[in-house]
Amino acid sequence: MSKIKTHKDLEVWKKSMNLAKEIYKSTAGFPREETYGLVSQIKQAVLSIPSNIAEGAARNSRKEFIQFLYVSLGSLAELETQLLLSKELGFFEDSKIDREIEEIRKMLLGLIKYLRNA
Repeated sequence: MSKIKTHKDLEVWKKSMNLAKEIYKSTAGFPREETYGLVSQIKQAVLSIPSNIAEGAARNSRKEFIQFLYVSLGSLAELETQLLLSKELGFFEDSKIDREIEEIRKMLLGLIKYLRNA
């Protein structure tokens, strides 16, 4: 962790930024009537993941950083739920994104564990 200067050095932040870009592209094909409903919620959740990692990394304490990582985990679960509904409604089907979500979840949990033990 000593090599990390900012949130931009964290792999989990980089992966969550890539996920956000993929989600933005994927939701472009959703029905127009979902623009202010499900699509808006999905975009808000996916943006919250790297944003909270960044905010936590900028905080002054390890405890605060961990708290923001938990908020990112919550946003990840929210995103996963919204994508499941989107799949059930036939708006979305991308198993690659499912794997990315799981990878980010593992990375967040690993970082939390590391910070707790450091």
